[in-house]
Amino acid sequence: MPRALDRIDFDLLALLQKDGRTSNKELAASVGLAPSTCLGRVRRLIDEGVIRGVHAEVSPDALGVGLEAMITVRLSTQTREAFATMTERLESLAEVVAFYDMSGADDFLIHVAVRDPDHLREVVTEGITCAAEVKHVETALIFAHKRNPMRLPY
Repeated sequence: MPRALDRIDFDLLALLQKDGRTSNKELAASVGLAPSTCLGRVRRLIDEGVIRGVHAEVSPDALGVGLEAMITVRLSTQTREAFATMTERLESLAEVVAFYDMSGADDFLIHVAVRDPDHLREVVTEGITCAAEVKHVETALIFAHKRNPMRLPY
């Protein structure tokens, strides 16, 4: 069982979520630890899988992305094999930013980033709708979005 996180761990996580490039010296000063102790804590959070990565958020325009959409997919059957096949398909599509395997009326919620409406149509029809296990697909355009870090429970 993973060890419980304490207030200092939560403070470190909040600081790193705000800016993953914060130096160890700055982290240590912010939480009141010696730099060596702080570094040990951050390494432990990484080793225990609490911190799963540090990422650069890149401008969609810089990558040629002119359109983003959310796609809901309902499978024709809710078997383990159908979910596994759909998961493999989504993991193979470069345009898929993220996807969620969900409960409820829809089985998957998929965030895609594409060049333009024609590219979106291609991804939906040739990448998703054509799959034998797919029963229903709906697409909604994203006008704007903002990512909020995982909220800490304190």
